Amino acid sequence: MKIIVFGATGGVGQHFVEMAVAAGHTVTAFVRTPEKLKTTDVTIVQGDAFNAEQVADAIIGHDAVISCLGSSAGMKKSNELETMGKNIADGMEKAGVKRLVYCASAGVDGEIPGVMGKLMMKMLANPLADHRAALNYYKTKDISYTIARPMGLKDEPLKTDYKEAIDTVPKGSSSIPRACVAHFMVKALADAQYENKSVGLCS
Repeated sequence: MKIIVFGATGGVGQHFVEMAVAAGHTVTAFVRTPEKLKTTDVTIVQGDAFNAEQVADAIIGHDAVISCLGSSAGMKKSNELETMGKNIADGMEKAGVKRLVYCASAGVDGEIPGVMGKLMMKMLANPLADHRAALNYYKTKDISYTIARPMGLKDEPLKTDYKEAIDTVPKGSSSIPRACVAHFMVKALADAQYENKSVGLCS
């Protein structure tokens, strides 16, 4: 499959690109700073995801779009993810690309249970709202999406026994390695059972 990755130099994105190449996909990395990308054997398109024209031009000719984008705003209120998401969604529509795999965060659907869950979602209220706005816009388009909703991200080696839960969060750990999230996204890309699903992930 020919795929384009936004956020390819981030924590999850770097793992995704490496795994997607290893899985035999033809990968384009849309990046602002190409030298940050560790994986070779990819096509690099240098650009800014805030530039709608650059994004739309880059998407042409691909079979699927992967978003591992994050916001530079931290916990502050922001519409960065929404803006970039709208550019990508509009670009997909123009190019006729209908497959999306998107890395969001646990809590984006208000789905984390219990007191600690409510506290976590309150702490992450601004980035979750930004992700939610982007996802709501994607859903106005004629696309098939998979949303990955990882619990707290950490840098540990890949273990393929991570847990998944549709529309909620799985019982278990409150965290997951970035490599595991990338592994799920590569798997979900080619598996029809994950189409139009929102999947919670933890170790």
